[in-house]
Formats: sequence, C-alpha cells, structure tokens
Amino acid sequence: MCVSRPRRFGKSMAADMLIAYYSKGCRSAELFQGLKAEKTESFGKHLNQHNVIRLDVQQFLESQQDLKTFIAEMEKAVVEELTELFPDCQKIHSDTRLKTALNKIFNHTRKGFIFIIDEWDCVFRLAKNHTDIQKDYLDFLRGLFKGQNYVDLAYMTGILPIKKYGDHSAINIFDEYSMISPKNLGKYFGFTEDEVRKQCDMHGVDYDEVEKWYDGYRLGDIHIYNPKSVADVLMWKEFQSYWTGTETYEALKIYIDMNFDGLKEAVIKMLGNGRCVIDPTTFQNDMTTFQVKDDLLTLLVHLGYLTYDRGRSEVFIPNLEISQEFLRAINVSGWSGLIQALEQSETLLKDTWKMNNKAVSAEISAIHDQTASTTCIGKRA
Repeated sequence: MCVSRPRRFGKSMAADMLIAYYSKGCRSAELFQGLKAEKTESFGKHLNQHNVIRLDVQQFLESQQDLKTFIAEMEKAVVEELTELFPDCQKIHSDTRLKTALNKIFNHTRKGFIFIIDEWDCVFRLAKNHTDIQKDYLDFLRGLFKGQNYVDLAYMTGILPIKKYGDHSAINIFDEYSMISPKNLGKYFGFTEDEVRKQCDMHGVDYDEVEKWYDGYRLGDIHIYNPKSVADVLMWKEFQSYWTGTETYEALKIYIDMNFDGLKEAVIKMLGNGRCVIDPTTFQNDMTTFQVKDDLLTLLVHLGYLTYDRGRSEVFIPNLEISQEFLRAINVSGWSGLIQALEQSETLLKDTWKMNNKAVSAEISAIHDQTASTTCIGKRA
C-alpha cells in the first residue's frame, strides 16, 4: 500500500500506529482498548505478532550530499540490526545486500517481515532534477519488494503518489491511495464531521468557525478536516492558519510565481469561490514535470492547497485557512492588482450587507472607472 497525503495530515502518526500494532517489539494492547480496531475479528491475530522494519527515508536524506549514498546507508543500517536480531544466520555480514539478508532470514525462520516506510517520496522532492537518482531509488524498491517471499506487508506513506518512468513502473505492485483517489481510506485521511463536532463540544470551541476554517477537503463521497489544524485550534482556542509555521507557504509561492499556463487566472477564480475543471491523469507524480496547467493544479491537490471533487472533475480552495495561504503567497509575488481587487470586493460586499447605498455607489463607480480606463487605453493602443 502507498498512502499519500499532505503535510500535517497524520502520515507519520499512522505509520507509528501500525508499528505499535504489528511489531513483536511492542506490547500495545492497552493502546487500542475501547477503540473500533479492537472490535474487529482479526485484531488479536496480528497484534504484536510480526517482524517489522521501519524506515524513515528522510533520516538518510538530510541534504543533497546524501543523494548518492542514502540507499547504501539505509541497507547497511538495517542489515546491521538484522545481524544482531538473527545471530543464527551466520552468512549475513555488514556488507550483505538487504534483500539478500532478508531472503536468508526468511529461509532460515520461515517468517516474513512487515515494512513501514515513512517519507517514501522525499527523494523526489530533494532530487527534483536528478532522474538517475530517482530511477535508482525505484529500482531499489522494486528489488526489495517485488516477488519477494519475505514481504508480509509493505506500507509506504508520503506526499506524492508513486512516480512512474515508462519501463520504470518499478513498484506497480502497490495499491495507491491519494488525495485524488483515496478509495476506501478517505475517512482516515483527516477528521470527519462527527469527530470534529464531538471534540468541539468537549473543548468548548465553536464548531461553525472550525468548519469554515479547516473543513472542505473532498475525498470521494466524504469531506474531511485538516487534522493537525483542528488539534491546534482545540488546544489554543485561536482561529488562524496553522500552516504558516511550516514550509508549505514557500512551496506555494514557488508555484504561484510560475504563473504556468494561466495559473493566475485560475487562482483568481478560485479565490472568488470558483472552481476549475482539471484532468489529473496527465500528472507525472513529481514536482518538475508540468506540461499543462492541470498538472500543476493536481500537484497543489496532493500538497493540500486545493481539493478535488471527483464527481465533477473540479478543484477548488477548501477553506479559509488555505485561502489565507494563497493570499500571503500572491501578496509577495507582485500580484498587487489582484490584492487590490480582492480588497475592493470585500469592502463592497460588507457595505452591501450594511445597505450603505452611498458607499456601494461610490465603490462601483470607482471599479467602473478603473475597468473603463483600462479598456479605453487598450482600444487606443
């Protein structure tokens, strides 16, 4: 399984939960007491019964300097632990390839392994323009998993779905679950409405405000809330964008500045509560290969800046938190005309609600003069 979703949507937490459940090295029955998982028929069968290998790929990729060595370093680190845990397998040495060591252990013990891989896609984010390194990494994963008897389960999580390079559809054995196609896992990508309502009642927080700020992500037939932002507002009781403390703002600014194939017009439309029809199938599952505007908008869905209505093939800005991130990005990207137009629209709307006839008349006249002036200049030219 490859389960991809944006930052701050609980990917590492889910990975740690699976480790706690499956691993022989844990005694975690108490963690699941009273939860729905405990009531499933197969719960006791797999609880703390498996050999689990956890890999956080990002730990081996701290900088560009690690790109050429990270695969070897990961293999070495895991093999060293395996030699300690399975001393009876005499033919395993520190320089043994990982898949070779795992095969030897499986043949000796007849017991397989569960692999939990976090930040699986950080290679494609750090080595954006190094296709040779990306292909080597995919080949490594293919060799590690495809057709191997020692694999009981492989669960990978990251921001991007699996990258494919023609004949390097290296790990097409995975079932993929993403913000575009969550399949039956959508309700686990974030908090559901019922979950948020209960928590708001418990913590004395206005549910309607929480809905306005953090709801709106469509995943198939359901919609979910940004889980980390909801947790933050329940704790701090302040409604704001909690994404500002992450690197997401800078990432959004980069793509906004591209203004790729009419992106600016699409953003303006969506900031006005509009939607844009897209075809997400052309997206290459990376951060550099953009052939049409739809590719960039699809990336923004995977990054959490947009959400995808599968029934209508439309994308839109999900909530107020993300709208503020877009406004911050365009405010420092030279889109001063757009910011001015949005401010004028907001003022006009408020004065309309107040039934302030004089103010509305003056604002409409000002907007008309600006538009007419632009039109006349264009005609003279």
